[in-house]
Amino acid sequence: MSQHKFNDAELAGVYRAIAERRDMRHFLSDPVDPDVLKKLLQAAHQAGSVGLMQPWRFIRITDKQRRSQIYQIVEQERKKTAQALAEREDEFMKLKVEGIRECAELIVVALPDKREQHIFGRRTLPEMDLASTACAIQNMWLAARAEGLGMGWVSLFEPNTLAELLKMPKGSRPIAILCLGHVAEFYPQPMLELENWAKARPLEDFLSENEW
Repeated sequence: MSQHKFNDAELAGVYRAIAERRDMRHFLSDPVDPDVLKKLLQAAHQAGSVGLMQPWRFIRITDKQRRSQIYQIVEQERKKTAQALAEREDEFMKLKVEGIRECAELIVVALPDKREQHIFGRRTLPEMDLASTACAIQNMWLAARAEGLGMGWVSLFEPNTLAELLKMPKGSRPIAILCLGHVAEFYPQPMLELENWAKARPLEDFLSENEW
């Protein structure tokens, strides 16, 4: 047993947060405590990043009109995605994206401009800036679950349109709209499973040894 191992209660808390994390779409309007929000953003900021480049930027949306504009961008892409799904269009349109309008906090996560200056760890894998930022989002997601808050990751948007709305510099790129807030309950299973959209597969389907 490692001398650095957490105690049983701490360990159980970590694994519980991982197991009960959900991509939430239903929120209450109750505000998030500012101190808790700061803790969640700090958790995100403590994520590991390739070359310590810290390639994440967080834009907190507090203006109601700006939130409404973001919702419209998402709604436009939702309709286009539904059309691209062809025979599953009607089924897809039933999936809820109202969290953008209901959640207490709306945060856009983006990659900054001038990322090409960071070579360490990215010479052959330039997408590690995106991978690092995903780690930051996951940190925030797990911390939110531990705090009893729900979070949802929305990726239905046209990046250039959102970047223009938020006056982001050329070369930057939004990658996530995060809905954060209190929820009435957490889904017992991933929402897409509950809606019969898809079914999660077991670990064994993704694990091999020595070669593909």
